[in-house]
Amino acid sequence: MHIDDDVYFDRFKNDYSFGKDKRITTKTNFKNTFSENNKFTGRFVVIWVQRQSEGKIKLGVISSKKMHNKANKRNFAKRRIREIFRRLSPYLKDNYNVIIVTRKSLLTSSWRDVKKELIDLLYKANVITVNNYKKLIDD
Repeated sequence: MHIDDDVYFDRFKNDYSFGKDKRITTKTNFKNTFSENNKFTGRFVVIWVQRQSEGKIKLGVISSKKMHNKANKRNFAKRRIREIFRRLSPYLKDNYNVIIVTRKSLLTSSWRDVKKELIDLLYKANVITVNNYKKLIDD
């Protein structure tokens, strides 16, 4: 699969939805993930990772007013990150909490660049296996 390919996902075979069970929603979960201090920095995003004992991978997205004063720009950034994460979810390991903090440069970047950086950062954080990383990058 190329990074810029839009792959059709068959909803009947796999669950590619992004419901509340796959999101970090409580303040304590955010604090616990930040306290682990597993931080990986990129040009467009900063990710924080916490390993859990059990459960599915969960995502929290933060887009603050430092990034942009307009709410529609912050929401655009969050939607973009959630969609990329949703498409990558079959390739990710379970038992992780991932918090993604967006940066201002994400607003002017291309979809392909953001996706590539997110894949690289998740690989550095050991959330993507080597085989899955090669599937996503190579082809």
